[in-house]
Amino acid sequence: MKSIKFLLLLLITITACQTPDSPKQEWAIALHGGAGNMDKAKFSEADIKNYEVALQDALELGKKALTEGQSAIDVVELVVRKLEDNPLFNAGKGSVFTNDGRNELDAAIMDGSNLNAGAVAGVGDIRNPVSAARLVMEKSPHVLLIGKGASLYASQNGIELVDSSYFYTEKRWQLLQRSLQKAGKNGTVGCVALDKNGNLAAATSTGGMNNKRYGRVGDVPIIGAGTYANNNTCAVSATGHGEYYIRYTVAHDISALIEYKGLSLNEAARNVVNGKLSNEAGNGGIIAVDKNGNITLEMNSTGMFRGWANSTGDEGVAIFK
Repeated sequence: MKSIKFLLLLLITITACQTPDSPKQEWAIALHGGAGNMDKAKFSEADIKNYEVALQDALELGKKALTEGQSAIDVVELVVRKLEDNPLFNAGKGSVFTNDGRNELDAAIMDGSNLNAGAVAGVGDIRNPVSAARLVMEKSPHVLLIGKGASLYASQNGIELVDSSYFYTEKRWQLLQRSLQKAGKNGTVGCVALDKNGNLAAATSTGGMNNKRYGRVGDVPIIGAGTYANNNTCAVSATGHGEYYIRYTVAHDISALIEYKGLSLNEAARNVVNGKLSNEAGNGGIIAVDKNGNITLEMNSTGMFRGWANSTGDEGVAIFK
């Protein structure tokens, strides 16, 4: 009998320790523009200012939409489109080039209220891949469409297509030329949000890995790897070395640690990003928001372009650790 009482007391104590990190927020948002081992000394003051302004502009857009009561799924698409249109980031307009001088873009979106998800991969003529991903989620019976098929489906359903020259920027072209003798670099943009109705959503978009070959696809369009949302736990958008994020199903793993082990969002993210991934050289980071509006921006790299805000006024943008 004493042992049963002890176990009951222990269970009550454990449950009591699993309280939210802070009071529930009315809404919350986080965004990122990629992560990596960045050397601050290689950024001019003007560069840093430009990135900070770009992050703040996207954050303000999302904050306004959430304050007005827009849905989380609408907000993450809105913010990611804003980042896709900015050539500073490796997504949409600023996408890097493959080894043979083309652009291959990926994107995904997920609605935490019903676990619906959509993604596109390897597209080279869709201006805003995140909107094509949402189209796949809402209008098709599928989750992931690739290449020409994705573009055809998008064009038949009103998504804006562009000539491949739209994605050309001199900066990215020169990056390819410098990288032809070296390993490629990666980058991503993403957004996660909790809306006033308690719904979570996540969206991620990327121009892929600079100088990549063979039709490589990373973690972004793989649901559970680079993108995941579940109203019962959290919404996650990842950025980093995609192969590791796929192998460790990073975004879903964070959600699972919350759901099955009762970890807080911060604990779960730290366990995965600075535990499993760090042990395997999976460089990068994640942004996430849980069902109570707690936000985490976890990275194992020296920098991540990021922004965050919630309904009680905690907000900011940052680049380096």
